[in-house]
Amino acid sequence: MRKIDELFGRYGESHRNPTNKAIHWICVPLITWSLLAALWAWTPLAVYVLIALAVVFYISLSLPIAIGMLVVSALMVLTLTIVTEHLLTLALVVFVIAWIGQFIGHKIEGKKPSFFEDIKFLLIGPAWLLGFVYRRLGIAY
Repeated sequence: MRKIDELFGRYGESHRNPTNKAIHWICVPLITWSLLAALWAWTPLAVYVLIALAVVFYISLSLPIAIGMLVVSALMVLTLTIVTEHLLTLALVVFVIAWIGQFIGHKIEGKKPSFFEDIKFLLIGPAWLLGFVYRRLGIAY
């Protein structure tokens, strides 16, 4: 079994409830965006460094996933060039609300978030969602 499939499988074990999954489809991208936004408000260079490190991690798992995550990251960065007023405040509000949503989803699921087991699951969550998109589109990863 490939490492990406193993990680997606382990992540999926605590994301089976349809309500929790739906919450994740909303909150995981919002958390990712808010983290990038907070860093962008500090210095855009930090965003580029974080994205580069994440892409290196994703390449070690799957080149197609890495490319997809780079595209998603680029789209998120594009929004950061548009939203300039009160970006840090907006990022913090979105971050807190999205994490509350995540914990509500896991309460419904009855299982703790995967990153409590292994911190790398903070990077696996967005890729796991992208994996669903890829499967729907028939893209091998």
